[in-house]
Amino acid sequence: MFRKTSGAILCPSCGRITNADAEVCLSCGFRRPGLWGFGAALGKLAGSLDVTKGISAACVALYVLSLVIDPVAALRPRGPFELLAPSGRALQQLGMTGALAWDAGRWWTLVTAIYLHGGLLHILFNVLWIRQLGPAVEQLFGPARLAVIFTAAGVAGFALSNYAGVPFTIGASGSIFGLLGAMVAYGRQRGGVFGSLVLRQYGQWALVLFIFGFLMSGVNNLAHAGGFAGGLLSAVLLGSRERRRETGLDHLLVLGVAGFTIFAFALALYHGFLAP
Repeated sequence: MFRKTSGAILCPSCGRITNADAEVCLSCGFRRPGLWGFGAALGKLAGSLDVTKGISAACVALYVLSLVIDPVAALRPRGPFELLAPSGRALQQLGMTGALAWDAGRWWTLVTAIYLHGGLLHILFNVLWIRQLGPAVEQLFGPARLAVIFTAAGVAGFALSNYAGVPFTIGASGSIFGLLGAMVAYGRQRGGVFGSLVLRQYGQWALVLFIFGFLMSGVNNLAHAGGFAGGLLSAVLLGSRERRRETGLDHLLVLGVAGFTIFAFALALYHGFLAP
């Protein structure tokens, strides 16, 4: 588990063999590759994680928690689209985002709101799409890059909608559109018959969901658009497995994303339940 300081290591940038004490990687020129010599241990850790199940479980757990915080409001009779809907107070305590939260300086809600949902149908719909798209993105990009794309897309979507003045918003749909954007980016870069099939299938799904969002009330279409753009851009910058394998830098990045998400929820819980 400790960093290797001598002998051969895998470069965290290009994944090729180099010396732990080299000033630069002999293959790609990455400076001081030995400083990032936790790559093998991080790779085993990242490879053992099921990111799709982890994201789904977090969404479900936080949805249940939002119901437990204010069960009377959640059980209040409502329409089918508001069945078992958490109260606004519970969602705000757990990190709901929006222009009002942003104006109040609660920047961490850009992350926490990804995992919050406004009703039973809302979370069922989103978890089904996460379970549908997550494995496909993981197969083409790897588990570490899947987690980064999911988070970056959700943050980008909420940042756009908050900037546009949407007062309250929650949900993983911006991140889901980001996964669609990543698949579209892959299809365009891959080209050929397979790339064209990927581009057509996931592009059509994105278009149908965009249109569906405009036909329903209360849907944050700005977050969808921002999430799609964020996921597409993240996929282009990170690259797919066909362009390069996941390296120590990817694994460090996903650990940073996970740590930042935990920190964001710690801030949300503190300000929601403990702060005066």
